[in-house]
Amino acid sequence: MVVLMSVQYASDVEVPTCDELVARAKEIAKVLKERSYQANESRNVSDETVRAMSEAGLFRILQPKRWNGFEMHPNTFFKVQMALAEACMSTAWIYGVIGVHPYQLALFDDRAQQEVWGDDDSVLVSSTYQPVAKIKLVEGGYRISGRWSFSSGCTHCDWVLLGGMIPPDLSEAGAPDMRTFLLPRSDYQIIENWDVLGLRATGSNDILVEDVFVPEYRTHKALDGFLCQSPGNDVNKAPLYRIPWAQLFVRSVSTGAIGAAEGALSEYLKIAAKRMPSFSEKGTVHDPIAQTIVADAVVAINELKQTLFCNMNDLYDAAHEDRMLSIDDRVKYRYDSAVVVDRCLEIVTKLQHNLGGRGIYMNNPVARYFLDLNAARAHVANTPSKFAYNLGAVRLGLDNQDFFI
Repeated sequence: MVVLMSVQYASDVEVPTCDELVARAKEIAKVLKERSYQANESRNVSDETVRAMSEAGLFRILQPKRWNGFEMHPNTFFKVQMALAEACMSTAWIYGVIGVHPYQLALFDDRAQQEVWGDDDSVLVSSTYQPVAKIKLVEGGYRISGRWSFSSGCTHCDWVLLGGMIPPDLSEAGAPDMRTFLLPRSDYQIIENWDVLGLRATGSNDILVEDVFVPEYRTHKALDGFLCQSPGNDVNKAPLYRIPWAQLFVRSVSTGAIGAAEGALSEYLKIAAKRMPSFSEKGTVHDPIAQTIVADAVVAINELKQTLFCNMNDLYDAAHEDRMLSIDDRVKYRYDSAVVVDRCLEIVTKLQHNLGGRGIYMNNPVARYFLDLNAARAHVANTPSKFAYNLGAVRLGLDNQDFFI
């Protein structure tokens, strides 16, 4: 294997290689299992873990170089996320959603970027894209109110991205206008109400906003993200930022599942090596059912990884060649992402069931992955039926009905 050396850019930022960043993630992962019990009890990943990820440069992978980011291939980002998820899916989950936000912030008007990163380019941003904002049109922007759920990792962040739909009567185009609104920590409250069965340590609390002004330049149109023609493209000119925003975001909430499945398989193999089931003269390692489950898991995990890498390579190459991928491809990539958690949950469920009575104890590490994957499955982007219908309809000659692609 050829190991590439780090590259020095004019900004004096030393950009690590993909291998170096994955190695850093694996070092952090070594302590995550030790912290997992307390993190689950606290219902939040620790400040120490988030600080370690920040100091390792993991949040800079998709950040523009002009803000001391690395502007790297998305596959580097997702390899890091999977490495973290092997040890703790909650950590990987908040890494995915917080770590992908520097990409979307790069698409905002430069004034918004200056406000967030001008004094400290390591500032983190959380989100919840539920389109629940109550919106009033005012001079220079909007006044918004509302309560949003599921803002993962929000206590570690100083800004938030919130979803809202500008109604047709307030929209310049006279049609519904989906927006993301960017707010500083002083403009919202965090309601700590996160108490769930899986992904317990993600701290995905509610966000409350009461009649706050948001200037126009601190909003991002979903249509601009779809067309790859966002205001930020005027200053962040790297081809990376011409990848459709939706394609990166949906993968940020599904890819951790692949790492979790790999982590569960690793733990299962450790248990199976010593396990002697009741009413059996031979250990689990001699059980044909166990052997088949392991074989299927190995193949499925590899397939999911290769599909991810292949799709991201296609998106990255198209951006570098300044061409738009077809709607057919984008719809397929959306569905490819949506099925990930289902397939990983199927793998881990079989592993857990094969452990018999031992599988139901909370101190069984496979059970933790099982619960986390069930929670991840609840995310709207990981509910595959809707996206299956759309992909099938498009291939049958009907019009695409999904524009978050």
